Amino acid sequence: MDELVIEAGRVEKQYWKDVWRYRQLFYFLAWRDLLVRYKQTVIGVAWAVLRPLLTMVVFTVVFGKLARLPSEGNAPYSILVYAAMLPWQFFSTSLTESSNSLILNANLVSKIYFPRLIVPAGSVITSFVDFVISFTILVAIMAWYQYWPDWRVLFLPLFVVVALGAAIGTGLWLCALNVEYRDFRYIVPFIAQFGLYVSPVGFSSSIIPEKWRLLYSLNPMVGVIDGFRWALLRGKAPVYGPGLAASVTVTAMLCASGTWYFRKMERTFADVI
Repeated sequence: MDELVIEAGRVEKQYWKDVWRYRQLFYFLAWRDLLVRYKQTVIGVAWAVLRPLLTMVVFTVVFGKLARLPSEGNAPYSILVYAAMLPWQFFSTSLTESSNSLILNANLVSKIYFPRLIVPAGSVITSFVDFVISFTILVAIMAWYQYWPDWRVLFLPLFVVVALGAAIGTGLWLCALNVEYRDFRYIVPFIAQFGLYVSPVGFSSSIIPEKWRLLYSLNPMVGVIDGFRWALLRGKAPVYGPGLAASVTVTAMLCASGTWYFRKMERTFADVI
């Protein structure tokens, strides 16, 4: 049986060991959130499917039919849109869930010690389950059009990792800010909604003028979405190399700075919350 030894300065020196030490709490919080969302309910699973599906239909009609924006190669426009909706929905849902995670667990945070990083990380895992459920709809859409990916799909997990990093890094920033400044609970939905339209979800990023593409790729989800399309559309949607490098770099910076700021504010969470 593990023993908990309290020493001066131990929290700072052994923090990451404590994250591993409290992994069972991480599993419990993630499993609890999944049960709350899906147990004895139909709308929980249905919403994970309907939200990206309905958005895909609207974007396909508006951008593909009315605006007549081009697809990539011979790929159906609906697959082009849905391949982007998958990582974007995962990212936006993670932001919403992780930013509110400490507030929703205020009783737990204010009573016992554990690495608070576990709480927002657990909420991201819950959003990842939605991502997996939504992915099954993409398989069904591809079966309908008889359009299947090739060997490039093997690289898809790498872009999932980048999306996960962007979600965790941004989520840590918003989670810490939301505890300190409760106004951020109103800002986060706006960020998610605004980001949906400035990210290349309903259109291909190739329509962005060349001189602006690198700047546009500072949005970390641009490289992720382009990567998803490249992996799922048989390479018909080429990846803009400098833009992908910029997105990965920004993601790494978000993870590092988000962890730093979260750790800086963590010592005050129990008092402020």
